[in-house]
Order: sequence, then C-alpha cells, then structure tokens
Amino acid sequence: MTLSERVSESVRACFTGLWIQSHEHQDAIAEMAAVCQQESWRLATWNIASGLTVVGRQSTSVEEAGQDPLAVLRALPALAGQDGTTILVLENFHRFLASPEVIQTLVRQILAGKQSRGFVVILAPIVAIPIELERLFVVIEHELPGRDQLAEIARGIATEEGELPTGPDLDHLLNAAAGLTRYEAEGAFALAIARQGRLETEALWQLKAQALLKGGLLSLHRGRESFAGLGGLDALKAFCLRALRRPAISTPVRARGILLLGVPGTGKSALAKSLGHETQRPTLILDVGALMGSLVGQTEERTRQALRTVDAMAPAILLIDEVEKALGGSGGANDSGVSTRMLGTLLTWLNDHESDVFVVCTANDVSRLPPEFSRAQRFDGIFFLDLPGREQKDAIWRMAMASYGLDAEQRQPDDSQWTGAEIQACCRLAALLDMPLVQAAQNVVPIAATAAESVERLRTWASGRCLSADHPGLFRHEPASATRRSVSRKPSNN
Repeated sequence: MTLSERVSESVRACFTGLWIQSHEHQDAIAEMAAVCQQESWRLATWNIASGLTVVGRQSTSVEEAGQDPLAVLRALPALAGQDGTTILVLENFHRFLASPEVIQTLVRQILAGKQSRGFVVILAPIVAIPIELERLFVVIEHELPGRDQLAEIARGIATEEGELPTGPDLDHLLNAAAGLTRYEAEGAFALAIARQGRLETEALWQLKAQALLKGGLLSLHRGRESFAGLGGLDALKAFCLRALRRPAISTPVRARGILLLGVPGTGKSALAKSLGHETQRPTLILDVGALMGSLVGQTEERTRQALRTVDAMAPAILLIDEVEKALGGSGGANDSGVSTRMLGTLLTWLNDHESDVFVVCTANDVSRLPPEFSRAQRFDGIFFLDLPGREQKDAIWRMAMASYGLDAEQRQPDDSQWTGAEIQACCRLAALLDMPLVQAAQNVVPIAATAAESVERLRTWASGRCLSADHPGLFRHEPASATRRSVSRKPSNN
C-alpha cells in the first residue's frame, strides 16, 4: 500500500496518533495533501523553522503558535474545532519529546482527537516513541520509490532523445537506482547526464556507495572478480548460478541463499563477491559489528534499518562474513539479551523476506552458531569448503602465477596442506621479494598446520552434514585418527 492509502485508512479508522517514518518529508506531505484534498480534510504542517501553516488557507489566528512546540499542540483544538477532519503534521517532532510537558500535552490532544476529529502526525526519519506514547501511535513506514516511480523520475530528467536507455539497459538502470530516495535518484540521474550525456548506471552506483558509507551499516562491493579467477568449487558455483538465473514460472520461487562453512582461506568471501559480478547484482556487505549500539534498543533499530535498506536495493547479493563472531554469543552467560534479540530479528528476516536478495553467510567455527540459524528454509544449501584438491590447486597456481607475472615453468613447493589463500600468498611473496616459489614458501605457514586440531574437528563435523563445494552431493571425510588406526593395524596371524 502507498503512504496515502495507509494514511487514509488510519484516519477512517480514527487512529488519532500516527508516526510516519520517512527521509523525504516533502514527498510525504505532498501525498498527504493529495489525500486531504480528495477527502476535503484540513491539513496543517509545523516545523521549527517555518512554524505553523494551514495548507491552502489564508493566515489564521492559530498560526500565531509560531515555533513553540508546546504552543502548536495547544493550538490543535482551535484547528479541529471547525467541522470536518483536521490533520496536523509535525516535522521532526521527535526532537522535542524529551519534555514531560510536551509528552503530557500530546497524550491529551491524541485522546481528545477521537471526539474532535483532530489527528496528530509526527514525521521523522526514525521511530523513537517515548514509553508514555507507545500505545497511542500507529507507525507507518514511507516506502522508498519503486521501479515505476524511479522510471517516472528518469523520464522526467532524461527529456532529450537518446538520454533514456530502453529494454534490458533500462532494467539495469532501475536496479542500480533501487534503494535511493526520490531526491537521491533525481541527483544521480542528473549527474549521469552531465557526465556521460545519457543515463548510465555508474553514477548511480557511486552515489549509492556514498549513501551506504554514511549509514555505516552496509558497504557496496563493485569489483571485477569472476568465477574464472576462482579455482575449484564447481558444484557450489553451478548451484548458485542455477538458483539465481532460474527463469520465471507461474508461481515464482526466489532463491534464499547459502551458508558456507570451511577452513579459513578457502574462498568463501571471494565466492560471494564474484557471484555478484557473475549475476550482475550488487554485493552488499553487512557489518554486523556496526549494528551494536550503546543505547537501549539501538542495536535492534540498526538491524531493522540495515535489513530495510537491503530489501530496498534488491535484486542484490548480501554477504554476512564470519557470522559466528557476531551471533555466537547469543543466549550465553555474557549476553545481556542484545545479541539474542538481534539474532531473532535476523532469523525472522531470513525466513520471511520476500525481496530478491540472495544471502551468503560464511563461518569458520560452526560450533559457535546457534542450531536454529542453519535449520531448513533459512538457506537453500549449506556447503563445506575443504582444502582444495590437486586439480583445484593446479588451477589456483596457474592463475596466481599469471597474475603476478611469475615463470610458470619453475618448481612449485609442497602444497599438500595449503589453502587457495596460501598459494596466492606464496606467489605474492615470490614477486615481492624476487625469489623462486620454493624459497618464498619458507615464509608461508599453512593454517592446516597451525590449527590442525580445529581444522580436523571442522571437517569431521561437516562430513555427512554439509554439501560438498567441489562435487555434487554430501561432503565426506574420513577422520585422520581412523586412517592412522587402519594403517597401523597389523594383519592377524590366523
């Protein structure tokens, strides 16, 4: 439903306290003004800079309330004293709700509005309702513009021939603009025409990256990585591409995402970033640590805000890296309840979101993840990324040596316990220090040696429980202890 429809519905139901969360106040007021004109309702607005204004009317005595937030509330009965319905919109009024007198006056006016048909609408970018008012307000979210609205804005900016793309190029443009406000979209479209003479996606991605950077919760990755530069993981690559490139059917089924478990350095994060490039989707990286706030309720609000932004930017890839470090403490002895509530919000969104967002969560230590996080319907598949096999390592060596300009004919070091990241590190050191690969390998200590016990424990847990990233089907691993026992067992004399 649109904002105007929800406001109209709430007024007809006589909810006299409305809290509208919006970053575009003028657009929200314009939508409410259209409803008021259609229904013959009276609309008044107030902000600290302009004072009280009755829309479409000449100056009246009640407008002498001026810039005093308490006086404007006391002026509502005079506004609503005439016949009909009156809506008073208070811009950014959340800044004045620290005063007990303002709160008490607001309570009185909202309750009296049932009889006088006077409605109080607080327009603010956040929802910060004092506990005394929580039961008196209905919260309405002013949605960001959809594809139809963005297309209309684009047509209004690109008025000359050849400035507006068509067909698939227009779809890519609207996908790039998703998540921007109307004001930001207008600026991005105008910037694209000023730079390139027509609407291109690059200016939109730049503006979107800046907007996310200001928020501090999400970052936008627009690299050039591709599956061609990622050795191995054939089954995982095929699964993701098939899920995301699935053709439309009569009952659309959206891909949810994947959970990647594995040894550090096996390419979990690299796959998520290259997946965005392969499917022409932006890769959003959620900084779970930045969600934590020092104030009561701040963490939960930041989590909801980040997820709303992700939904608005669909279609997209969402990467939540090393998720166990943020959610592993939920429900523990040292958890004050914040991590548990954040986990609950995230789990609900993973299960219920309808936006075209493909989630990639990575983890190195599955024992720290709560069991409900990986249950069915949260993800389309749980994959285990093991140390690469011989074929995968050879492919990684070829790509890494070519990337650093090394002699492909030189002898390679013993890489039996190496990950792909360690192969890359060896090639980088060989180029940096100008030495052969065998000599550079003396500076590389594989994680399979430094954390042998935890790596073996992770492989044993994943065996029979996770899908293999390299081959179709379940991942299978024979514990090292069992192998040693079978080798050391002596044949029977019988």
